[in-house]
Amino acid sequence: MSRLIKVVPAILTEDAVAFSKMVREASSYTDFVQVDIMDGQFVPSKSITWEQIKGMPPGLNWEVHLMVKHPEAQLANFKKAGADKAIFHYEATSDPEMVIETARNLGMETGLAVNPETPVTAILPWTAKVDSVLFLSVHPGFYGAKFLPEVLEKIIELRYVRPQLTIGIDGGVKENNIKQIARTGVNEICVGSAILMQPDPAAAYRKLLSLANE
Repeated sequence: MSRLIKVVPAILTEDAVAFSKMVREASSYTDFVQVDIMDGQFVPSKSITWEQIKGMPPGLNWEVHLMVKHPEAQLANFKKAGADKAIFHYEATSDPEMVIETARNLGMETGLAVNPETPVTAILPWTAKVDSVLFLSVHPGFYGAKFLPEVLEKIIELRYVRPQLTIGIDGGVKENNIKQIARTGVNEICVGSAILMQPDPAAAYRKLLSLANE
């Protein structure tokens, strides 16, 4: 396989101490993570806030996945906290253009996240304006949610229309489905509990990375 599929640990917690532990562990086996932010409004759960993201280890780059209403209001704070990229939800704003422009003006890359029920046709106008699209293969907001395999067809559909676009998937990824996911043409596979909730996160990460790239 000529292209390497990235496996991205996705850190989701409302506990600042647990967050620091996950980050320290992740920095031992990867150089890039996704930090999930939830406001209790766009999704039912809440997570840590930007103020609690302190002292990310040197060499660990990260993007923020904003599962929040009014994502544009949070971009400057996460830029200040050190995020390289902000991913916001199509369903969270009535004006994606404004969110994209706000991020660009801050010097941030942008990604568009898409809930399972949103059709590809709805997001097509924005796919040329963002750096990536992230398909949610669960109903967002919790670790360990049920994987929705029908989302894989959406990845295949978008890959056909946008062959050069960076496409990711997030939610419900496990050892028993990551090979099937990898065959859809994704570039990035975000994984939460199947890495971070395992007894040996580093070993879980390496196993998933190997399976994705077989």
